Amino acid sequence: YRESWEANKLIDKGLIHPTVTRVYALEDTGQAALDVHHNLHQGKVGVLCLAPEEGLGVRDEDKRALHLDKINRFRGV
Repeated sequence: YRESWEANKLIDKGLIHPTVTRVYALEDTGQAALDVHHNLHQGKVGVLCLAPEEGLGVRDEDKRALHLDKINRFRGV
């Protein structure tokens, strides 16, 4: 757990951040799993589980805005 805790601290400080290739709707979870299985992504793959659209779980809009271009750098690749 310590490594996860330390990694989360780095993410919270904005020193590292995930890169997202694609976000899928909950009903497309099977396709998301297939894309990961076939390694058809460059960054993270997200699935919207409790939100109807992206960005609803963001608590600090200013912090997210600083890194949004880097987070989305692999979108559409």
